[in-house]
Amino acid sequence: MQQDKIKGGDLYLHLRFRNQRKRKYGHPEKRGKLNNRKSIHDRPKIIEERSRFGDLEIDTIVGKNHHQSLVSIVDRKTGYLWLKKCSTRKSQEVGEATVHLLDPVKEKLHSITADNGKEFSLHEQIAAELGIEFYFADPYSAWQRGTNENTNGLIRQYIRKGSDLKDYSDDYITEITHRLNHRPRKRLGFKSSSQVLFQEHGVALQMLI
Repeated sequence: MQQDKIKGGDLYLHLRFRNQRKRKYGHPEKRGKLNNRKSIHDRPKIIEERSRFGDLEIDTIVGKNHHQSLVSIVDRKTGYLWLKKCSTRKSQEVGEATVHLLDPVKEKLHSITADNGKEFSLHEQIAAELGIEFYFADPYSAWQRGTNENTNGLIRQYIRKGSDLKDYSDDYITEITHRLNHRPRKRLGFKSSSQVLFQEHGVALQMLI
């Protein structure tokens, strides 16, 4: 066909897709790439055991039209929740919120695991400031952060999906956090996360305000 065109032929004019370019495949996806990420598969086995306080999971809950967000952090062992509203979902603000929430107990922390959202692109800085290891789950594998996913479901009982987070005050976010941390859990022998945190791990509640 190409030779006919070179010789002045018009066969190419009758091609069904003559005006369409071929799609190019095999190019790596560069959007939202996280540098120097540590895979969840490199985590120590003790994290899977849920035997200690301080192995955390982190996520962001996005408001209506992607305006504002909630930083949601939960301890895998006790289910204790930290929750803070941010005006954006940008990595700088999410990083600052994470450090602010966890700084009072950073001496007792070991690790944190996130999804692959761009808001966690400052993971190395967060890890350095808190003195912990930062890991990332596999893409499209929410089950690998099941504690976080289940806790976010509880949060949705108070903040409906698609809501405008501007409608919820910081005091209301604090109240949600308090209620969930004092809610009896079946997997904790019907103790609350706050009770287990204090009774079994010696973390005083005033440290977490």
